[in-house]
Parts: sequence; structure tokens; C-alpha cells
Amino acid sequence: MTIHSVFLCLGANLGEREANIEEASLFITFNMGDITGKSSIYESSAWGMENSPEFLNQVLKISTKLSPKELISEIAELEVFFGRERSPSKYLDREMDVDILFYDDEIIDGEKIQVPHPRLHLRRFVLEPMAELAPEMIHPVIKKTMQQLLNECEDKNEVRKK
Repeated sequence: MTIHSVFLCLGANLGEREANIEEASLFITFNMGDITGKSSIYESSAWGMENSPEFLNQVLKISTKLSPKELISEIAELEVFFGRERSPSKYLDREMDVDILFYDDEIIDGEKIQVPHPRLHLRRFVLEPMAELAPEMIHPVIKKTMQQLLNECEDKNEVRKK
């Protein structure tokens, strides 16, 4: 069975944010695969949301045997556990959000999954931890390193290491 290298971004802006990230990490280890790398935890204002509590974000690198479809299913289960609600028209506050940033160097453009994450290069709160964890990793579509993408990012929201 093939082992895949996956980068996930965890985010929380409600409840016990750090505890939620820790608990989500345990769920990921138990249900998805081994965590082989972790960025620091970063705090930033809620991207695309007004009057919302600040987010904590962390990027994890995992080794998994799961397919992208199986991974999405496990992530959905994790988010439901944390009471995640979705709206087709706007971002909502949440105790846990998990996005697949990269799945090996694959490019997947499906109805329920897009990898690499289509907006990661626009979001400083994703690029800061990504550049910390894998600065020389090359985005398979944009063909730039994480550090280059961070240096060129036009998102001016402050992102602070916790």
C-alpha cells in the first residue's frame, strides 16, 4: 500500500482553541496517519469574516495510506464532532476546520476536493506555518516554493506565532 505525504491546515476560532487543535491532532493520528511534522501555532484575525474571534492555525504534515476521498470523509467526521456548520454563502466561526493543502504533489480538481488548496497562496495564515514547516516545497501548480509564495503574498493580515 502506498504511503502519501499530506499537509493539513487546522483552524479554530471558538471554544478552547489550543485544546481543540490538540484534540484534532489526536484524532488525525488515530484515524488518518502519523504526524511527521508540525508548525508552530499561529494567531490571526478571521480571514474573510468581520467581527469574529481570532483564529489559531497550525499546519501538520502526515503520512497516510488514505486516498483523498477517504481523507475527506475522515475530516468531515472530525469537523462534525466539533459541531462544524457550513454555509454556501459565507465563512462561519468554528471550533475546528481542517483543509487539505497538499496531497503528495498531486493536482486534484474534483467536486468535493481541490488539491492543492485553491486559495492557500492568498492566505498569510496558511503560508506562514507552511513556510516554517516546508520552506523549499514547491507548489505543483504555481511552481514556486512556500517561502517564495509567502514573500509575495499580498494578504497583509498580521499573523503572530503563539
